[in-house]
Amino acid sequence: MDKISKALKKFSKREKQVISSILRSIKSRGLSGFDIKKLKNKDNIFRIRKGKIRIIYLVYNDGEYKILAIERKNDNTYNF
Repeated sequence: MDKISKALKKFSKREKQVISSILRSIKSRGLSGFDIKKLKNKDNIFRIRKGKIRIIYLVYNDGEYKILAIERKNDNTYNF
C-alpha cells in the first residue's frame, strides 16, 4: 500500500470527497480558487490548504505533478 492510500484511510467520508475534488482539479490543472503556497526552501514544492487538510505536491519542469503528502495540519505536516 502506498503512502497516499494509507493517508486517505485516516480521513472521514466528507474529507475524502474534498480531497478527491482537489486531486481532480490538480489533474486537470484547474488550480485557481485554491489556497496555494510555495514551501520555503523547497524547489517546486507547493501546498494546497483546505480547512485542516494539506495536500503537498511537487511540480516537475514539464508541468507534471506528484502528490507527496495528504495530511491534516499538525506539527509534523511539512516534515517529509
